[in-house]
Amino acid sequence: MIGDLHQRVTRSSVNSLAFFSHSASVASFEPRDVSHALSDPNWVNDMHEELENFERNHVWDLVEPPPNCRPIGTKWVFKNKQGDNGMVVSNKARLVAQGFCQKDGIDYAETFAPIACLEAIRILLAFAASKGFKLQQMDVKSAFLNEFIEEEVYVRQPPGFESAKFPNLVFKLRKALYGLKQAPRAWYARLKNFLLQSGFVIRSVDKTLFLLSRGSDTLIVQIYDDDIIFGGSSHALVSSFAEQMSREFEMNLMGELQFFLGLQIKQSPEGTFVHQAKYTRDILKKFDMGDSKPMTTPMSTNTTLDADEDGEAVDQKEFRGMIGSLLYLTASRPDIQFAVCLCARYQASPRISHRQAVKRIFMYLKFTPELGLWYSSGSSLSLRGFSDADHAGCQIDRKSTSGTCQLLGTSVVSWSSRKQASVTLSIIEADRCSPLLWMKATLSDFGLSFGRIPLLVDSTSAISVAKNPILHSITKHIDVRFHFLRDHYKKGDIDLIHVATQNQLADIFTKHLEFSAFMRLRGQLGVEGVDNALIKGEIES
Repeated sequence: MIGDLHQRVTRSSVNSLAFFSHSASVASFEPRDVSHALSDPNWVNDMHEELENFERNHVWDLVEPPPNCRPIGTKWVFKNKQGDNGMVVSNKARLVAQGFCQKDGIDYAETFAPIACLEAIRILLAFAASKGFKLQQMDVKSAFLNEFIEEEVYVRQPPGFESAKFPNLVFKLRKALYGLKQAPRAWYARLKNFLLQSGFVIRSVDKTLFLLSRGSDTLIVQIYDDDIIFGGSSHALVSSFAEQMSREFEMNLMGELQFFLGLQIKQSPEGTFVHQAKYTRDILKKFDMGDSKPMTTPMSTNTTLDADEDGEAVDQKEFRGMIGSLLYLTASRPDIQFAVCLCARYQASPRISHRQAVKRIFMYLKFTPELGLWYSSGSSLSLRGFSDADHAGCQIDRKSTSGTCQLLGTSVVSWSSRKQASVTLSIIEADRCSPLLWMKATLSDFGLSFGRIPLLVDSTSAISVAKNPILHSITKHIDVRFHFLRDHYKKGDIDLIHVATQNQLADIFTKHLEFSAFMRLRGQLGVEGVDNALIKGEIES
């Protein structure tokens, strides 16, 4: 009886709208609520498909609620998926559990699941370009519905699809549902076990990276929730993996990697170009900066930001929205990293002067909307880092701003610009090697090994202190964590090399630069327009 009732509950509302065609075109709007969605045949079809996925995967059973049961609510989430041209390519209706109602130790325990960071994605793109791998993309339909859960969890019937005859029954979950706190962990465990059983090896540093070796051929798989990037040296191996995944899960095979996490990716024999041109145009439009005057740099050299307590306050919500949008853009635009991070310091009490500085960044984006990162196929896989600091640069508390960047060959894959947590007494305390060591460990997952990695700094004091085995009195004040650099130099992990200030790439992450210096460093970081990148790649190859 329960099985028959389950059929009626999941299909009742859809069947009442049977006059809608299942071959209707894609809806161009996102519904406000369930009733709005039920008025359009496209969204009805997508909700129908979602509930059919539940049925095929045996996600739940309809049962009488046990005593003292407080079922978790469910909610429909509607999302239009856009292509890299901004056009709506599909609609997705997803039923999610309201996991914020869960109680620790009652209906969930462990929740942590590894997830790839953007640095890892950029490393993979640079590595694949150098090796000539053509990366492919797939995603798993209703990925979180593939793994059983151990806890006893009850949810309410889906909004808009409640049974009029049995309104008091609830669903007992057998498998993970989107929105549950333990859902990402359960899906990761399911996918990891399948890959390991298929002969893959999980890497020691990045737990979302899997490698498969077949003789001299290699297949690389990077997972990000239900999105999977894969590529290898053998077309047969890549095709076999895609077929294997399709047999095990319901997959969307999306072909060549072109659009991932908001990044637009163009692969060619000369290399890979990564940019966010569509997103840049979207945020310019969102904040009414589409008609602004273009500027050639993100911040003027004479700009000095401070708390400006006497200045007129501006809308904090709008200011934070602008900062958040720009921070996401730094995923492919290291050239705006310093300016955005500097402005982000004033989100607690933004003033007109701060908003003007943020608008200047948007005006620079108006001038350079198509810029992105170029990973050349002709680039070597050598590793080097740059580190710099603007000593006591903050006008408020005199803390220093540290800037670092790490390059794989000619490709920048990681960078940072941040204000230090404490006041430093000299610039020798600013240089760090932690990101470089992380990259060294991560690249070992790809089978690459390095000896001493060059860390280029323009401070002779920093080099002298790190190389000198005797702690002079001038270094006694330095916190122990700053001797981390000396320790890894002695171990042979890094090699400190002096670089002339004009060739210090990390300068772009620590201070305002005049136009010629900014353009020179931006180009050396591999920030290019797509046309220039392709021409550059042809020359290099």
